[in-house]
Amino acid sequence: MLEKLIFGRYIPGDSIIHKLDPRAKLIASFYFIGIIFLCNNWQSYLFMFIFTLGAILLSNVSVRFFIRGVKPLIWLILFTVILQVLFTKGGTTYFEFGIISLTEFGLMNGAFIFSRFVLIIFMSTLLTLTTPPLALSDAIEYLLRPLKVVKFPAHEVSLMLSIALRFVPTLMDETEKIMNAQRARGVDFGEGNLAQKMKAIVPLLIPLFVSSFNRAEDLAIAMEARGYQGGEGRTKYRQLKWEKNDSLVILTFAIVTVILVLLRY
Repeated sequence: MLEKLIFGRYIPGDSIIHKLDPRAKLIASFYFIGIIFLCNNWQSYLFMFIFTLGAILLSNVSVRFFIRGVKPLIWLILFTVILQVLFTKGGTTYFEFGIISLTEFGLMNGAFIFSRFVLIIFMSTLLTLTTPPLALSDAIEYLLRPLKVVKFPAHEVSLMLSIALRFVPTLMDETEKIMNAQRARGVDFGEGNLAQKMKAIVPLLIPLFVSSFNRAEDLAIAMEARGYQGGEGRTKYRQLKWEKNDSLVILTFAIVTVILVLLRY
């Protein structure tokens, strides 16, 4: 399962999405998360699914790859949806027992929340799959630059975010190796009830924490050996360049917003 987690991974490519400025993709991703809440009917969600599918196709990344990558998060999504379905009242009531009920509005809101989760995960994953971690770090630092007026450490924050994002797949791979090693010693992570499964996972934490601290120490030593002194006075080898396609992306999202407002009413 862990090898299917795609968040934080970058897939090199030469698509239109890959070539976009990371600032444009970052702005578009956050803007997408904002406008998804304008959807309030099946027409608007269908439109957003078509729009997201179009963006995925433009990236030349397989749709099946996205679906496989989202599977580890399905249980968290379903848990949230079930809570919404069982505790939302309104419309026709199909079943009721105490505070739990199954209603028309509950089913509708559950479907909408499921769609919202999937769309946000797809778009966020598209950002990380098509943007190198270093480019994403540069984009974050650039967008946070105005906050330097109030002494906000924009460079340090962007560095921490990029390192954390970069090491998500590394930690997942490390966890998988530890699990395989313990399976070879007879540990069965899928045996027993939920409490027993959670207890079997506890032995993973100590070697994983030790490995993470060792990796962090190695990274700190490597940065010091290369003379890292923070962001002040540093020049950049990679220069961000805003082009026509980046402006078209922002314009496209503005048009999408207008369409969602029209579909909403």
